[in-house]
Amino acid sequence: METVGDVGERALIALFARAAQAAPSGGRDDVVIGSGDDAAVFSPSGPVVVSTDTAVADRHFRFDYSSPRQIGARAVVQSAADISAMGGTLTGVVVSIGCPTQTPVERLLEINAGIVAQTHRYGARLLGGDLVAAPTVVITVTSLGVLDGTAAVTLSGARPGDVLALSGPMGGPAAGLAALAADDRAAVDRYRTLVDDYRLPQPDPAQGPIAARCGARAMTDVSDGLVEELVTMAAASDVRIDVRSSAVPHAARLGELAADLGVDPIRWALVGGEEHELLAAFAPDAVPPGWTVIGDVAEAGHVAGAYIDGEPVGDIRGWQSFTDVGDR
Repeated sequence: METVGDVGERALIALFARAAQAAPSGGRDDVVIGSGDDAAVFSPSGPVVVSTDTAVADRHFRFDYSSPRQIGARAVVQSAADISAMGGTLTGVVVSIGCPTQTPVERLLEINAGIVAQTHRYGARLLGGDLVAAPTVVITVTSLGVLDGTAAVTLSGARPGDVLALSGPMGGPAAGLAALAADDRAAVDRYRTLVDDYRLPQPDPAQGPIAARCGARAMTDVSDGLVEELVTMAAASDVRIDVRSSAVPHAARLGELAADLGVDPIRWALVGGEEHELLAAFAPDAVPPGWTVIGDVAEAGHVAGAYIDGEPVGDIRGWQSFTDVGDR
């Protein structure tokens, strides 16, 4: 089996560039010069939104849990979600991959295939990137998007009297990861949809621009767990956020798997993360169709913060990057 060291950087980059040449069906025409040159050039139709995310093998993903193609696609999903969370529409991505020299070429080509496919699925273009030697596989995706006639929606705009709403269900990725970690083949097969939620979340990126047009006052994607995002939004907006746990929508079959594994499903829904669905604050009459209202925004009082069922969240927190937790 050929390795990256056998083939070399330039030959691999040429293969990556060839895979990126095709424009997505119905894609935007912002790109002037795409992948294959020293840099990409694009002519945006509005203010540009930029976000970068990095995924590290055995920290954020595992090759025994997901295929290389799923891992590449997932890296695009998590970066592009930040564009959507600002109310933007994805235009293109730039990708940097680091890997050991003994990495099989086929693994890298499959990661790249997942990146290209997911980028095109979002109607965007792969604009280029870099390939370097590294001790482990590292994928960094920089997403670029545009704001089409709306202002960027920040974290700090939630106001007393607003309601909080979610664009989709919670808990699926955490539950799927738990099924894989249990090393129970039957459970993985029985709860395939939850495992798929972990391997490749499928948020709708169009919901960000939709929320912006509906007047969302604050917004973020749920990447580090719902509670973590509530705490962050409350602090940024200097408000009190109250959420009813019974109102939080759950991924299908979450309760069944939780019962099988002896886990409280609400914990997966509140702290699991990686759904990349959107959490936003709206005026009560402005919530978009299909979104679920889960709570309210009030004056901060003495201390801004997040509350679940009337109690401060306390030590119930989501993903923390600099901890000893092994993987997402």
